[in-house]
Amino acid sequence: MISGASQADIGVLVISARKGEFETGYERGGQTREHVLLAKTLGVAKLVVVINKMDEPTVKWSKERYDEIEAKMVPFLKSSGYNVKKDVQFLPISGLVGTNMKTRMDKSICSWWDGPCLFEVLDRIVVPLRDPKGSVRMPIIDKYKDMGTVAMGKIESGTIREGDSLLVMPNKSHVKVIGLNLDESKVRRAGPAENVRVKLSGVEEEDVMAGFVLSSVGKFIFRRK
Repeated sequence: MISGASQADIGVLVISARKGEFETGYERGGQTREHVLLAKTLGVAKLVVVINKMDEPTVKWSKERYDEIEAKMVPFLKSSGYNVKKDVQFLPISGLVGTNMKTRMDKSICSWWDGPCLFEVLDRIVVPLRDPKGSVRMPIIDKYKDMGTVAMGKIESGTIREGDSLLVMPNKSHVKVIGLNLDESKVRRAGPAENVRVKLSGVEEEDVMAGFVLSSVGKFIFRRK
């Protein structure tokens, strides 16, 4: 969860509406609170709070139960640093049968919900713009050895091209890009917000660690003491 959240602009927080399950996650030290705090700490700017299991026999698409959960979550989200009106969206679903996920649910299922489905909410969220012409910044989340050192991460700014000379910070290792993979495909270049595997020469795999940054030469990241 930590690795994924550190690369995300949007988080989907799934909460159970079932009696007792929400309360267990929400109580002090519960997983729901922990996930919210981790998301905010790791820079997830926007949250979609999905109230799941609304079709469960103890809930039966109850508006009262939905409102109760939302009323409890809102103050905690605010205290965690989220602007609830601007950056948080609540909606009810049934993950088991897919209700209100891909398409809006029928009024015969839930008469009181007039809002969008999950896919609509995700499609409408505006993610931060990143500069493809800016300095390269790619935080490394993992690495492995495969005919060279391969660094994995999401490009936060700039464009990485095969043949580029870059720096691995903070150890200031000069490296050359000898290969790029996007999903399962080899590519010649990759830009902002793309998750890539970058094959490098000039550095050993054991000298690259998660948390290091792949950076443009001459515009590297300084580490403060």
